Amino acid sequence: MRSYFLLLFIWSTAAFGQSDSVRKPIAGFVETGLSVGTPSQTPFWLRAKQYGIVPDQISFDQLRAGFSRHYSQPVRKLDWGLGVEAVVNIGQSRRFILPELYVKGRVGVLEFMAGRRRKVVGLADTLLGVGPMAWSGNALPIPEIQISLPEYVPIGFTKGLIAFKGFYSHGWFDNRGPVKGSFLHQKAFYGRLGKPNWSLKLYAGFNHQVQWGGRSDVFTSDVVIKNGRFPTSLADYFDIISGTSLGAKEDTDTSRISKGDRENRIGNHLGTIDLGAEWTGKHFSVWVYRQSYYEDGSLFYLINIADGLNGIRIQRSGAQTRRFQIREIVAEFLYTLSQGGPTFGNLPAERGADNYFNHTQYIDGWSYGGRGIGTPFIGYYGESRVELPAAVKANYTNGAYRLFTNNNRVRVLHVGLAGTVATHYAFRLLCSLSDNLGTYAIAFPKNTRQLSALLSVSAPFKGKPDWIARVMIAVDRGKLLPNSTGIYFSLRKTWGFAQARFVNANTSGF
Repeated sequence: MRSYFLLLFIWSTAAFGQSDSVRKPIAGFVETGLSVGTPSQTPFWLRAKQYGIVPDQISFDQLRAGFSRHYSQPVRKLDWGLGVEAVVNIGQSRRFILPELYVKGRVGVLEFMAGRRRKVVGLADTLLGVGPMAWSGNALPIPEIQISLPEYVPIGFTKGLIAFKGFYSHGWFDNRGPVKGSFLHQKAFYGRLGKPNWSLKLYAGFNHQVQWGGRSDVFTSDVVIKNGRFPTSLADYFDIISGTSLGAKEDTDTSRISKGDRENRIGNHLGTIDLGAEWTGKHFSVWVYRQSYYEDGSLFYLINIADGLNGIRIQRSGAQTRRFQIREIVAEFLYTLSQGGPTFGNLPAERGADNYFNHTQYIDGWSYGGRGIGTPFIGYYGESRVELPAAVKANYTNGAYRLFTNNNRVRVLHVGLAGTVATHYAFRLLCSLSDNLGTYAIAFPKNTRQLSALLSVSAPFKGKPDWIARVMIAVDRGKLLPNSTGIYFSLRKTWGFAQARFVNANTSGF
């Protein structure tokens, strides 16, 4: 570990030894850290929403470095940028990770991006909250190509009253699991009612994700797959992006489309429909939001309308007036117990048994790189205590495979705080209390409750604001996860706009 700190000192002196008073579109950072804890599993809030870069097992060393070129200021109609971040973890094993590697270009209000880039999707707080339900930043970013309107664009004749933004992308899943070579389709569209300078603004929108395509030889029945491949024709693609149910079609090609697809939709579909409101006052602002989750027709028929994420964030504006001050507070309630009920049938009232984040064809479920893509409170079954029931075995296989999660019926009360002490120290506190019921197929014992908490304190060096030291302490206590305590120490050197890019990121989601 000492060699990491020496490397940090040498690199920062050579690469970052210049005045920050000259603002350039180039940014970078380097960070070294170490963790210690007991027993072996990393506490929940040390690894959740970290884009898959934190090991599952505690007591590891970590070296991170990132470099990016931002768009120029003032804004140009034609511009370009790039980003790269590398992570090396040394613990029970060594692992090299590239959570970011992308290029981007801007043409007017449009942006084009190719590569792997951090993002979250949905109207929700991203710094202090539990994260958006469908895409929370919990897993390693998926390589993709994307076209987007990254900022709200006003509709001309409304004079800024109505604005919208969104994106459309195609991505590639990895080849780790039983299904190889599958794809990601993703799109989102969000609107804003209210001019930027108004005190009150309303938001609404949706996001839609589909895992589709790919091949597999682990299934033993053509009920699930035909000829070892899932549908990928152009006509299939239009059915996928539109979410069309094949059950209403009469001309479906039965020679290449399985019975499972013919009776449902091609691919694994999920997303959220979001509402939000923001009020900005003289001394503070309030942001409230609601995400309603869907995986099939349950939300259309409103039989799983109880499920979703509800949140409120209050932010203080202006300069610090006290030695100790809470600058931001977030309170959230996540609920996924309904899932439309335990029954799936043809009647509207029976479109339940959604089994969130699990899927009969894509056995790894809604995950990438071994981590759940959506809310971290619906996690991989191997994270839970060994005495709890494991995930259900996958149907139509040789029995060696299990579904992704054993716990998708949860209710979570969460509070997050951020503030400052003596103007020099910044702190962040996360505390989550969850009640975990397992799944409809295999229920957990009653009162399987869990408390997970984290306290993070950071401070710049005196006279050197681009040097930041941080310590994080996290604990897990309860009946879902193994009881554990972990501490992470880090030292970071930033350069250029890196402090804004890597430390004070936007916290309102997409």
